[in-house]
Amino acid sequence: LGEGGIIPAPLEYFKIVKEILDKHGILLIIDEVQTGFGRTGRLFAIEHYGVNPDIMTLAKGIANGFPISACIARADIGDSFEPGDHLSTFGGNPVSAAAALATIEVMFKDKLPEQAAVKGAYLMKRLDELRGRYKIIGDVRGMGLMIGVELVKDHVKKTPAVDETRKIRDLCRERGLLIGSGGVKGNVLRLQPPLVISIEQIDKALDILESALKEVC
Repeated sequence: LGEGGIIPAPLEYFKIVKEILDKHGILLIIDEVQTGFGRTGRLFAIEHYGVNPDIMTLAKGIANGFPISACIARADIGDSFEPGDHLSTFGGNPVSAAAALATIEVMFKDKLPEQAAVKGAYLMKRLDELRGRYKIIGDVRGMGLMIGVELVKDHVKKTPAVDETRKIRDLCRERGLLIGSGGVKGNVLRLQPPLVISIEQIDKALDILESALKEVC
């Protein structure tokens, strides 16, 4: 997931990786900076895979945009740190910590991860409908409200539609919809809306996206 084009790992992937790492005494470190705190329909993306990591890195969604990050680990790993082993110039900022606590409280109270799962399923369904109408859409994939739309010139060779991706992204921005683009080839539209987005707002966003698809394709 993330910068590589929002490609979810197969469900058995992390279990296999964890077995290999445990066999050789290597720690499993999971980066949940983009995926954590409800984005994928679970509090943390790794929960989809039934694996307990040894260390996790967290940021972004933890405080709803307020600057803060965190690193959590198994107790025995955390206890191995001595004072001075891990430093941060701005670490422990009380305002950031308060923002994170308030965000997490609202996240649980309003069941935002569960909302992301439901709204993400709706968004995926609507995007699959667009894929049926526009040949440039080669794939729609993701988890919760973290979705990638891969654009290709043809469905056989999967030739990346890089220029078209940029044009569609820019047209959407001009019409009031902010979406990202990424992937190894730069041909994946990244849809990562706020977890509090409404179904009506999703429909409006997809209307804008379809208008851009019509113009470019």
